[in-house]
Amino acid sequence: MKKLLSLALVLSLALTLALPVFATEPVKLKVWGSQEDQAMLQEMVDAFKAANADKTFEVEFGVVSEADAKTRYMEDPTAAADVFAFADDQLPAFVAADALYEVTRNKDEIIAANIPSSVKAASSGDHLYAYPMTADNGYFLYYDKSVISEEQVKTLDGILEAAKAANKKVFMDVSNGWYIASFFLGAGCELRVDENGVIVCDFNNEAGVKAGEAIKAFTADEAFLTGDDNILKGGIGETIAAGVSGAWNADDIKSKLGDNYAATKLPTFTMGGEQVQMGSFAGFKLLGVNTMTQYPEEAMDLAAWLTNEENQLKRFEVRGLGPANVNVAASTAVQDNIALAALAAQAPYASSQAAGLDNYWAPAEAFGTTMEAKDYTKDVKTLLDEMVTAITAK
Repeated sequence: MKKLLSLALVLSLALTLALPVFATEPVKLKVWGSQEDQAMLQEMVDAFKAANADKTFEVEFGVVSEADAKTRYMEDPTAAADVFAFADDQLPAFVAADALYEVTRNKDEIIAANIPSSVKAASSGDHLYAYPMTADNGYFLYYDKSVISEEQVKTLDGILEAAKAANKKVFMDVSNGWYIASFFLGAGCELRVDENGVIVCDFNNEAGVKAGEAIKAFTADEAFLTGDDNILKGGIGETIAAGVSGAWNADDIKSKLGDNYAATKLPTFTMGGEQVQMGSFAGFKLLGVNTMTQYPEEAMDLAAWLTNEENQLKRFEVRGLGPANVNVAASTAVQDNIALAALAAQAPYASSQAAGLDNYWAPAEAFGTTMEAKDYTKDVKTLLDEMVTAITAK
């Protein structure tokens, strides 16, 4: 009996050794990011691999900027990355091309983790199609805190009053549609592109007219000053007490103001006798998952990892990019950065600058130019009617 058992064991061992060994197939993913992000992405992916050691990942990197993502994708979707970064105004084109997997894994957590405006920028209707990565392109208010107090800076009226008392100016490029929209968006007006690619704009409704009157009053004030970024950077701390601009001018403005350097969200403005918070346009960078990926679940997990709280903080620390993540935006590291703290403070009142607004810019500029020129040959309602007619023309 013992001999028979021994023989059976030998045969069993021989069969086991003779069976082929099936290795786990590696998960192969390609990631696109900007040239400046390559080293940082490598570190993030290495950490992702370590945290998911139960699978073998082979990750290839490609240098494609957020601005170029749509163009490169459309050239050959099958050759595009599984996970790629892109500017938020490209989302409608990607959705129309069925290029993005709808975010279904941990959707509620992702929505809760990021500021609402970034989630809206990553969505089409009620469907989330991308992962918010940064909130780094928008505008806010720089000011000289030796001239304007923390209380005065809360309202446009207070800012103008303080500036005039110091014989200084308040800067805003009102003849630029990007900035002038802040009054109308704050008033609750609508500017969007519908499913047929037609611009919807109601800047001439009752609220819009009140916002237009506020613009007229602002540009008529003796403290008002307009121009481009060079005017602001050259005059801040000397002839200019406050100005609307973005983080790209932070270093220059900080060098001019020194210890008096300060920034905050845009102020409220008087509209129909009430104080209304200025809105703004904002730009977001998003991460998407290619619908043609062979590994959708793993690609979603990687996209979520690359945009999580830890890595949004890393983007801020390494690249100085403003976070979309709520906790990172409120962190000491970000709040200690005066410009990005101001950008984060404005973010709740910001709207994504949608693609397809080509017809908006020239009419908005024309209205702003008329206000800056103090040309009152037509009333505000008439000017806004003309502007909206031109914007919404098919």
